[in-house]
Amino acid sequence: MDPLTVTTARPHAPETDHLDLLESHAAFVIREVAAECERPVLLFSGGKDSAVLLHIAVKAFAPQRLPFPVLHVDTGQNFPEVLAFRDRTVAMLGARLVVASVPEAIARGRVPDPGPLGSRNRLQTTALLDAIAEHGFDAAFGGARRDEDKARAKERVLSFRDAFGQWDPRRQRPELWNLYQGRVNAGEHLRAFPLSDWTELDVWRYIAREGVALPSIYFAHEREVVRRDGMWLAVNEFVAPLDHERPQWRTVRYRTVGDATCTGAVESAAVTVDEVVREVATATISERGATRADDRFSETAMEDRKREGYF
Repeated sequence: MDPLTVTTARPHAPETDHLDLLESHAAFVIREVAAECERPVLLFSGGKDSAVLLHIAVKAFAPQRLPFPVLHVDTGQNFPEVLAFRDRTVAMLGARLVVASVPEAIARGRVPDPGPLGSRNRLQTTALLDAIAEHGFDAAFGGARRDEDKARAKERVLSFRDAFGQWDPRRQRPELWNLYQGRVNAGEHLRAFPLSDWTELDVWRYIAREGVALPSIYFAHEREVVRRDGMWLAVNEFVAPLDHERPQWRTVRYRTVGDATCTGAVESAAVTVDEVVREVATATISERGATRADDRFSETAMEDRKREGYF
């Protein structure tokens, strides 16, 4: 036998799959930003993308604890299941939770009260920017993905915001060959999107592989809903049926989590992660395009809000 054959033989190594590569890059971005910035924070809505982002961040710094706090922008009109999940998750990790409250911003006169029929979703921008300024955060990790919306497709992995928290897509730094420049100028901050290159299907397959916990509303359940703006809106303390609407009980689940006044459900029988994966694999509309009324306000709704300082 050729001696070279013996000396160079190696045990078969497991192949690195697509999810491994996505996770590795996300962890790299998180570590790089944490090393470059003095006061990063992780935006945590309790939704699937932020749950995956938090999971990867915890793995990136294990066995140490998460070295930065998590920030939730609370509209005061969130689903109770999501708020309960948020509190359980933060307590389990022993992480510090910072809540930016839209109701408090309204009470202080920072933003106008939209009234009982208005959505507070857009008001989150002011609450977020106030929290960033109050705590001196110079970087905020977010779970946004490019496949969600055409405005988010313009976003860099590291998105720099000016002294007013605003985003200008024409002034973003190049990121050729995944090389990042994370230096933040005085008075500015950056948003980091480690899941930029993920798809909704990637997220769900990762949730299945890693056993990431999620709020129960992501899975099929019976709920009283009304049909409004082409979506099933849950009837609750924030959403009352209009005169022409007939409440119905439907088996639904949520593809995305947000303010209860503008986040719709989809009819579904998927009660397990594997069933959701199969359902998402055949979807032809993004989760935000299908279930978020605030993104249908205009063709440039998301980009307009991002320029103002939105997530």
